Amino acid sequence: MKVREVIAYENYFEDFLLQQPKKVQDKIFKIIEAIETLERVPSNYLKLLVGTPGLYEARIQLGSNIWRVFCFFDDDRLVILLNGFQKKTQKTPTSEMEKALKLMKEYFTTKSK
Repeated sequence: MKVREVIAYENYFEDFLLQQPKKVQDKIFKIIEAIETLERVPSNYLKLLVGTPGLYEARIQLGSNIWRVFCFFDDDRLVILLNGFQKKTQKTPTSEMEKALKLMKEYFTTKSK
């Protein structure tokens, strides 16, 4: 049973998803399913980015490779997926985080109109 709904904003998430191999896509869908169905999502799946206004990263790991998908909550039961990327260093690229924050702002601006 779903405890929250997960949707993508515009086509940023879909564009990222379609560039990934099938195994990675399957793993991403498993993480999304966990976000939709688990009352308390473990932080190894979904983690708040400290110092941001409610930006989270969905965390995907397959072997030694790591991917991240930025997202945020709109109310308690709606999760909005934004852009994603393959993580190649310890630090999240500033440009990816800035893009996610811009999209998040754009979402709320558009919603309030």
